[in-house]
Amino acid sequence: MYTNYMSWQKKLFFGLLGGVILVVLLIVAVAKFGQKKEPITITYWGLWEPEEVIKPLIAEFETVHPDIKVNYVFQSQREYRERLQNALSQGRGPDVFRIHNTWLPMFKSELSPVPFTEFESIYPPVVSYDFRLGSNYMAVPLMYDGLALYTNDELFDQGGKTIPTSWEELRKTAVELSVCDSVDGRCTRGDKILISGAAMGTADNVDHWQDVLGIIMMQNNVNLSLPQGQSAEESLQYYTIFNRADHVWDSTLPSSTSMFAAGKLAMYFAPSWRVFEIKETNPKLKFSVHPLPQLPLDISRGEKPTTWATYWAEGVSKKSQNTTAAWEWVKFLSSKESLTKMYQTASGIREFGEIYPRIDMQASLINAPYVGPVVSQVANARSWYLTGFTFDGPTGINTKISNYFADAINSINQGRQPSEVTKTLSAGVNQVLSQYGLATQLAAPAN
Repeated sequence: MYTNYMSWQKKLFFGLLGGVILVVLLIVAVAKFGQKKEPITITYWGLWEPEEVIKPLIAEFETVHPDIKVNYVFQSQREYRERLQNALSQGRGPDVFRIHNTWLPMFKSELSPVPFTEFESIYPPVVSYDFRLGSNYMAVPLMYDGLALYTNDELFDQGGKTIPTSWEELRKTAVELSVCDSVDGRCTRGDKILISGAAMGTADNVDHWQDVLGIIMMQNNVNLSLPQGQSAEESLQYYTIFNRADHVWDSTLPSSTSMFAAGKLAMYFAPSWRVFEIKETNPKLKFSVHPLPQLPLDISRGEKPTTWATYWAEGVSKKSQNTTAAWEWVKFLSSKESLTKMYQTASGIREFGEIYPRIDMQASLINAPYVGPVVSQVANARSWYLTGFTFDGPTGINTKISNYFADAINSINQGRQPSEVTKTLSAGVNQVLSQYGLATQLAAPAN
């Protein structure tokens, strides 16, 4: 009986001990479970969009993802590429950042591949081409832009002109709309240009001259990686003829953007974002935006129009400690809902928001003033490194490439033989491209 009593006491003791241990473990588990997890913070370097446009989206994202905080840093475009690349190389760069569509060769070692399974079905062919690296895509665009033809409506109405759809029509219209200080108003060498028909022909005061020359060459089937031969020579001669023969544009004039905003330029080439600057400079100017002129097309051979893309996209740093969270943020931003909200918010503070990059959203903008003509050109857009206003700095690929093409323009204007000029040009372009392993890379093919 005594033995049974001791056995019962042992069982009771160990039972109580086990219960206490269980209670303690439960308390610890509950305390640990109930402890609030500190959210991670991702830093996002953005361009063009002020905080008031992005802030509502950050608030919405953080509500859905309470474990992630977004620190938005609105960057200046000046020296942006160097500043970004230096920060990334030193391991203190942002988790998410914006790059130009021509910058993949400079940033490919810094980028984390896009983890999304769908890409080509969402974005136009030029986007898929620009950001494909091997079997991966390296950035996701939140916007799109491209080169378009701006026309001064009053000058066109006064001259009784229609919008040119071919480059030959454009040249003819440019000559007829130009006015100089000569007796009959016509322009010859040495005359002061009062009204210019078109800003083309030079490389020092034509904003976006790189894009203009680039699209002329592409339409003329020039391999921009090797700009030699008759087609390249013809393209350079056509671009410079507005200066060296027609005298409707010269280097004594202000920048093409300034001339157009002042109402003294009939035709001007630029991406859509120049609309904001023009309207701010001259709110009363009546102008419209149109698709790019084309060279004659042989429809029977399946030839299609060729247009020019220049836009930006969001990438995620490969060195980020929070790549999963960073891509979650980019995925949220690139959704149809977020892009719509961003466009609407931005349209409240300027003429329009960033053009939708997604194929399934562009139809909503096809008839919009200023924006519609750019959207209408997306399907046939191409791009290359001869691109202006990317702010890539003196050591960037765009600037280096542009320098060689600028020398070619100046040489043609000075009377050098086109065959000699293009030989020197090709050697310089090849030298730049070789630094990035791109010597044989062609421009993005039209769809």
